[in-house]
Amino acid sequence: MNIKIVCVGNVKEQYFRDALSEYYKRLGRYVNLKVVEVKEESVPKKPTDGEILKVTETETLRLISECEGYVILLSPKGKKFSSPELAKLLKKTEDSFSTITFVVGGSYGVSQKMFERANLTMSFSDLTFPHQLFRVMLSEQIYRAYTIINNVTYHK
Repeated sequence: MNIKIVCVGNVKEQYFRDALSEYYKRLGRYVNLKVVEVKEESVPKKPTDGEILKVTETETLRLISECEGYVILLSPKGKKFSSPELAKLLKKTEDSFSTITFVVGGSYGVSQKMFERANLTMSFSDLTFPHQLFRVMLSEQIYRAYTIINNVTYHK
């Protein structure tokens, strides 16, 4: 199975990079993983609504250009899943798609075009998380899902 994580910007803090590296290594036992970081647009300190719209549209086009197969957009507006439910979804999706793409938007979110492109919009929580931390959380949950699928002791 091919898993692709497409996100805006890169991870700056070493401790987040270390955590991601560990989960990417673990995931390699179960899937072919590709991580794509698209360019993050610079934003003025106090952006106007028009500037924010331009940023989200530009970043969204970059994200969409990297999407393959079944696309799962991560957004607070999405459906919530338990870890076993996510595992079930991934296993079922593997029957029809060779690639599952997870999309993490930028600080200002994504435009409507991304919601239209996505096959599913998923939420981890109503809370707001830093994007770098969220990428670690997403990677851990994908790893957890594949340990559940493969009956490996990890999920409790």
